[in-house]
Amino acid sequence: QVQLVESGGGLVQPGGSLRLSCAASGFTLDYARIGWFRQAPGKGREGVSCISSRDGSTYYADSVKGRFTISRDNAKETVYLQMNSLKPEDTAVYYCATLPLCCSGYKCRFDSWGQGTQVTVSS
Repeated sequence: QVQLVESGGGLVQPGGSLRLSCAASGFTLDYARIGWFRQAPGKGREGVSCISSRDGSTYYADSVKGRFTISRDNAKETVYLQMNSLKPEDTAVYYCATLPLCCSGYKCRFDSWGQGTQVTVSS
């Protein structure tokens, strides 16, 4: 059974940084396309970032490109999202998810996801 457990969210000031972690179990992380999506109140799910299973290619939404970095540690079965230069518009619940195909933006499909972690960017 696929399980994804996110952690690392919190309240941060604009310009600050956070690192989200996702502990994965129930499947082989090496072979999975895995990433993050976020959902703000009243908005749809936005695929933020994804890392592919084969060559480790990474994908980012335009809204976070240059500020967020996704990485994976297969030995620890953990995926990370380093978020720098955070903006108030990054405020959302962030979910770790497996995807059938890596993508970014509002048209992504997600197979499984965790319970989410709240990120609030505010002064």
